[in-house]
This record gives sequence, C-alpha cells and structure tokens, in this order.
Amino acid sequence: MSLMDAPAYDPAPDRRKRNLIIGSLVALVVFVLLTVGGYTMGHGWLFTNLPAEHHVNNFFNALEARDYSKAYGIYNNDSDWQQHPGKYSDYPLARFTEDWTTESPVEAPIASHHVDVSAADGTGLLGSTVIVAVRVNGDHKIFLNYMRSDGTLTCCSATHIIQY
Repeated sequence: MSLMDAPAYDPAPDRRKRNLIIGSLVALVVFVLLTVGGYTMGHGWLFTNLPAEHHVNNFFNALEARDYSKAYGIYNNDSDWQQHPGKYSDYPLARFTEDWTTESPVEAPIASHHVDVSAADGTGLLGSTVIVAVRVNGDHKIFLNYMRSDGTLTCCSATHIIQY
C-alpha cells in the first residue's frame, strides 16, 4: 500500500478521546466541589448528613404543629408505634410530650426551628451517629443525635446546649 492509497482520516476516535478526557475532568471537578462544599457548609462530606437533617427537620415540624404522636413516631423511627406501645414503655408518649413542652431544653413548647449544621461522630467512613444542631424558638440551641443504624433520635440534655 502506498501513501496515495491510505484510508481517509476519520476524526471520530480523536473526538471521542477528547470528549472522554474533558468529561472525566468535569466529573472530577464536580466531585471535588461537592465533597468540599458539603463539608464547609456543615452538611458532611458529599452532603451525606442531609438525610439526618431532613429527619430532624420533620421531627421539629411535627413538634411545631403540636402533633406529639407523629413526633414520637419520628423520634423512635416507627410510624406504627401505636400498634405496639409496650415496646416503648420505658419512654412513653406522655413523658415524651412533657419533655418537649414544659420540660424541654427551652422550657416551652417548640414554636420555631432551624436546622443549622450537622456533623458525623467520626467513627467509620460515615460515622454511626450524626449530631444535628438546631436553633429553636429563636436563640436556643439543641443538639440531637441521629443514629444511622436504626434512624432513631436522642436528645442531649439542657447542659449540652452550648455555643456553636
């Protein structure tokens, strides 16, 4: 075969290679931005704490609506808790309602809230617990622990309300 009989130039393989390189670089930049952005905004690496924040937000929405039965179900991550109330006899609904009204860390019913920031506890890749900071009734701060394993919440006592 001589130089005169060479096949015509096909730009498709070169175009495909260039697009693959550009696409890979764009994906890498987006990954880095999401990773760093989630961490610096206080929502965990790659925004991995957002499900916990959403769970806590739903909990406080129910408290604001004075729907303590629903809030109790969210707290225990069991929407059908009324079907087996004996399972929660150690912490019944009456005590829960008292804890989140007159005996709450803010010593009043919850009227407003804002989920501010969250952080994983640091064990393992994602952590087993997410600590979610919530600003309640204006300037009171409450920290809730969200257990990734079973989706339940636990509250820190009033002595754990600190500046963040």
